[in-house]
Amino acid sequence: MSTPRPFSVLGIQQVAVGGLDKKKLRAFWVDTLGLRYANTYLNDAENVDEDICELGHGVFKVEVDLMQPIDENKKPKVHEPALNHIGLWIDNLNAAVEWLTEQGVRFTPGGIRKGAAGYDVCFIHPKGNEMFPIGAEGVLVELVQAPNKVIEAFATIAEANDSL
Repeated sequence: MSTPRPFSVLGIQQVAVGGLDKKKLRAFWVDTLGLRYANTYLNDAENVDEDICELGHGVFKVEVDLMQPIDENKKPKVHEPALNHIGLWIDNLNAAVEWLTEQGVRFTPGGIRKGAAGYDVCFIHPKGNEMFPIGAEGVLVELVQAPNKVIEAFATIAEANDSL
């Protein structure tokens, strides 16, 4: 990593968990733990029927996405592994993708695109390959472009903590 990193990871935007029965996932995450249900996202191409739930508030809200496959025999298998992916707020997604690619990080196909929550996203592949040897060591990682209000809120907290 020879050049300075032109982006920052600000915080966790989401955690996505999968299972074959979204009702059971909701029974645990919403009914038992008390997360708030926000909405549902369906996408045939991604083979996902997803309930987007939330914890926290405002710009520090974190999504917990409860995903079941539309067809358990098709790929992607959003329920395998059960901890499907983690999403990270990024302050400059374009710079992050460019720099990480130069460092040899492997991304999944599809490039930067709109995600289920409406933010620009892309995914770091769980495994490296010959051309791009750096993967996320078995974990699918979603990079999410943070909106300005999230960037500003994290900067305010960082400044406040630096003054302590």
